[in-house]
Amino acid sequence: MTTKILHVIARMNVGGTARYITELVEKIPNSCIATGHVQQQELEDPGLQKFDVLRIPHLGRKVSIVDDFRAWLELRALIRELKPTIVHTHTFKAGLVGRLVGGTHKRIHTFHGHLFDDQSFSILQKTIIKAIERFLARRTDLLISVGKRVGEELRNQGIGKNKDWVSIAPGVEALPTYDQNHARKSLDLPADGILVGWMARMAEVKNPYLLLKIANRMTHVNFVMAGGGTLFEVIKKDAPENVFVIGWADAGKFWSAVDLSVSTSDNEGMPIALIEAQLAGIPVIATDVGSNAEVIADQITGFVTAKNAKALVESIQKLIENSALMQKMGTAAKQRSEEEFSLKKMINSHISAYSKYI
Repeated sequence: MTTKILHVIARMNVGGTARYITELVEKIPNSCIATGHVQQQELEDPGLQKFDVLRIPHLGRKVSIVDDFRAWLELRALIRELKPTIVHTHTFKAGLVGRLVGGTHKRIHTFHGHLFDDQSFSILQKTIIKAIERFLARRTDLLISVGKRVGEELRNQGIGKNKDWVSIAPGVEALPTYDQNHARKSLDLPADGILVGWMARMAEVKNPYLLLKIANRMTHVNFVMAGGGTLFEVIKKDAPENVFVIGWADAGKFWSAVDLSVSTSDNEGMPIALIEAQLAGIPVIATDVGSNAEVIADQITGFVTAKNAKALVESIQKLIENSALMQKMGTAAKQRSEEEFSLKKMINSHISAYSKYI
């Protein structure tokens, strides 16, 4: 019998999770994607154009009892038609809808992070989510965390404590690089001086407001923010003169244009954008959340800091005042990322995980 793997996710918006899934579907035979549609100001990942995507019309990130039930019916019908060996769900909503569908298939779920540090969710909402995840974990054959720390934090919340777990880091290929002057000109950025880059979805959990606080304290440094999302217009309006808010941009040109990268997130899994930055020879400064400390070797490829403006400013200042240190960390970042985050390693880890449940 041919093994069929069905990946299910609520929406494939531009970002690391979409890249992670498209690589799995492209590299592992007999894999396919079932997803809903992006919402509001989000953009769908262009990588989807390579596949015959299976649409679940009512599946989306927004909570709706009626639409979520319709999505469950749609996904149930699809699973009955395809008869996959494995249904591999990703992130909370797809994990909820997908793991409630009955059948003889194996259920695998990947946590690309978690919601427990997301300030846009209330304490009550987080309590409900924890209870749901604990229940769903009992219906899951294998739980995957993108990052060891993410898995530890979930188990500390009582989620899947007695279930099979594996941590699989993302596999990332280096992006094309460009001459810095050319890259900056193409993105309409200042030609001279240090440029600090921030790339993420502009949402509460990514805390773009913290980057604006940093920029207000470092008026002698230019910052550039790339990304879209629900907070894009607000951030663009509130940004000081030394912050260029450019929306989604070609990642290769973006990392070629900047001198160092900053992440201000309240929660992360193992962000692909930061791995791509390091592969481009860019040192990274990031808050100590999720599995950031597994992506960045603190004091070697960058700095992992407390989640406040003061700590981030101090780390940025250390690098812009010491070009030799910036270059040394950039070189180390490239070398370490090539070793730790290879695409081959990620694919083989998934194939090994799947083989135990076929």
